[in-house]
This record gives sequence, structure tokens and C-alpha cells, in this order.
Amino acid sequence: MRKKASDALPGSSWSPFDVNPNLPPERADIVIVGGGVVGWSIAYWLKLKERVRDGVRVLVVEKDLTYSQASTVLSAGGIRQQFSLPENIQLSMASAHFMRNINEHLGVLNEDPVDLQFNHSGYLFLASEKVAPIMEENYSTQRKAGAEVSLLSPDQLRGKFPWINTDGVALASYGLENEGWFDPWTLLNAFRRKAISMGAIQCCGEVTDFKYTTKRILTGNGNEVHLRRIKSVKVQMPGTLEYQPVECAIVVNAAGASSARLMEMLAVGHGDDAAGTLLPVEPRKRYVYVVHCPDGPGLDTPFVIDYSGVYFRREGMGGNYIAGMSPEEGEEPDASNLEVDHQFFEDKVWPKLAHRVPAFEKLKVTSSWAGFYDYNTFDQNAIIGTHPLVANMYIATGFSGHGLQQAPAAGRSVAELILDGNFTTLDLSGLSFRRILAGEPMLERNIV
Repeated sequence: MRKKASDALPGSSWSPFDVNPNLPPERADIVIVGGGVVGWSIAYWLKLKERVRDGVRVLVVEKDLTYSQASTVLSAGGIRQQFSLPENIQLSMASAHFMRNINEHLGVLNEDPVDLQFNHSGYLFLASEKVAPIMEENYSTQRKAGAEVSLLSPDQLRGKFPWINTDGVALASYGLENEGWFDPWTLLNAFRRKAISMGAIQCCGEVTDFKYTTKRILTGNGNEVHLRRIKSVKVQMPGTLEYQPVECAIVVNAAGASSARLMEMLAVGHGDDAAGTLLPVEPRKRYVYVVHCPDGPGLDTPFVIDYSGVYFRREGMGGNYIAGMSPEEGEEPDASNLEVDHQFFEDKVWPKLAHRVPAFEKLKVTSSWAGFYDYNTFDQNAIIGTHPLVANMYIATGFSGHGLQQAPAAGRSVAELILDGNFTTLDLSGLSFRRILAGEPMLERNIV
């Protein structure tokens, strides 16, 4: 618009318009909404797969480049293969392999190498007698998928980790490789740095509207639905009334906890049949507590998940740990802010921690924070693929706490779907939006 107006003025280089250098371009091939680790992973894989340099113009729009409230950097940083669904096992195994060789993928010439500070101490799941059969079935699925996992009896558990109270534990599952935790910010920044070096464009702004066309079609049962095609996105610049329309061919919804709001802008989720099916993703607040316990478990401490729901892992050296648990369904905290409920630790978390690890009777909370899950209320698993009512929108959201660990493989899968037309490395068709339309949840068989 500015160029057209300037061209219409009398011949001179003068222009009445102050060009904001932070504005996004007026056109992009692919606009990724959400600059978290999933969004930047998709951008990286798209640039890697382009056939010629700058053959695909990729724009990543993120509303907060400080990432002060981003789910990525406020997570516990864990990665595991101990799932029951093959898709989740494969996603995390592929991501772990990527991270083991991260500098081969995300290293940038003349920049410092990437150091994820990966701690390979594994995950340790504890099962009661009631859920031990589920753990055994999950173990078989995991081994079949190629995950290195072992089962431990209570006696074996005490022998390996003598600081654990095995009261009520019937069976344990321990990850032997490719499990542990790492620094979330480092992974996010590594994807972002590499993608930008390959030509991806970063924009600090918020997508607040879409321009789209609508086509009426009849379904097989005779119902009329409206198929949308996005023509452009409206990017609102921070702290100003200024905005930029960006014409695009494809939009990727990687907006995490805000992803359902994007669909509302397209008037998707109102009416009958497919048109009335909302994207079932909402923000859920989770607390993380940092505790100090000088006599707590040592350097071999894994990421422990107790069947009560409480978890903990070591945080650096010197007797520091992080801990937390998810609230009961009817006790979900207010997700309009990131305030921490310290009473929740006192009443719910600490008693379970101290029961499982007696040394934690003497712990002290030193700090805490809260972050958002992009929680899939339908089945708590990722939604990856196209949207049936928006012809040129791809979705990568609803990871429900698994987004960080699955981002490398999920980003590759979305890039394959966009540029190749189908999944070529991992078959994630079971995680598509169609399962939601069909009312067929892909549920994890959890022991918690």
C-alpha cells in the first residue's frame, strides 16, 4: 500500500509515510501463527525442505518475543518415550534422536554450538497394584516401538534408588535411554536462530483477523457447510494501532493455548455438523515449584512420576529439585493469569512428595512459577494436520504438555504434509482433526 501511494506522488524520493521496519512483509507463502518451539520447528523444516534457497517464504508471527508467558520456556523440560500410543512414542523417539545430534541440524556457522544441557537420567514411573497391568501393557507397546525401557519390582526399585519409599508401589517402569530433561529456552532459540539463518522471517505482532473466501458445499447427508480459504492475515503491531495485512497461500495454527481463538476469527465452531465442531484446545494453568532439600536424592535421580500424580526431578546441583502435579478436573485454577497457588503445594503436593521420598519432609520451597498447557479437552493429545473446513490451514496444537518434547518430530511432520502432501517419515494420520469430528478420541492409557 505504501509503495503504491509513493509511486503515485510527484517524482521524488520523499514519502509522507514513516515505514515501520518491524512490519512483516505484505506477502508470504506460509504464515506460522505462534513462535513457540513448535512454530519455529515447523519453520526450520519448511526451509530445510525447500528445493531452492528462498523458494518458500516463511513468516513466523509471535506476539511476545520476550516469551515471558510462553508455554515452551515455562515447562519442566522433560522428554520421555513412556507412552501407550505408538504415535506419541514415535514422536518422542524421533525428537530425542534429533536432540542427540542437535548441532548437526541446528548449528549455525560462526555461532556458538547448541548446548541443551540434556540430562539423561530417564523417567521413572511408579504404579500401584491397580494400574500395574496397564504399565505392563504400555511396556510391551514401548518395547515393540523400539524404546529402551525396563520394569522394576519393588525390591529392584529399592536396590537402585534406596531413597524411595516403595509403600503401595507394585511395579515401576524406568527409561534407559533418550529420556530425561533439557533446557527449553535453548531448544526454542536454536530452532529460531537456525530458521532465521535459512531465511525465515520473524515478526513481533499478533494475528487479530483473517480475510477469507467462503464456498458453500453439500455433505453426503445433504447438509450445507461453508468451506473457507484464507486470503490474508491481519498482523497487529504491539503497542500501536498500526497493522499489516499479509497475503498468504497457507496458514499454520501453532498458537498453542490461543489456537482455538484463531479458529473463532474464521467463524469455525458455530452451527451444526462439522461447522459446529470447535477446536477443543484451551489454556490450563500448571504450577512448578522449586524446592531445596540438602539430604534429598542424589545425582542419579530420574524424573519421577508417582501414581498419585505428583512428579519431581533434580534441578542442577546442591539439593535443588522441581516438583508439581496436575489438579483434579473439578479444581482447575483460573487460567486468566500466571499467579502461583502456594497453598496447593502445601495441601496437595508436599504430602505426596514426603510420602514417596521421606527426605522431602525437610524441604523448603525457594521459588515457583506457572505456565500454560495447550490442553486438548477431547483426548489430551496433539492435533496435527489440516482443518476440514479451512482449505489452506494446517494445525499443530493441543499437545497438552508434550509440545516441547515432540516439537522436532512434529515440525518435520507438518512440513511434510505441507510440501509433500502427506506424512513421509511418521504416520500421524491418527492425530488429525478427523478423529474429533468422528468422536473417536486417541486416549493415553495412563498409570496416573
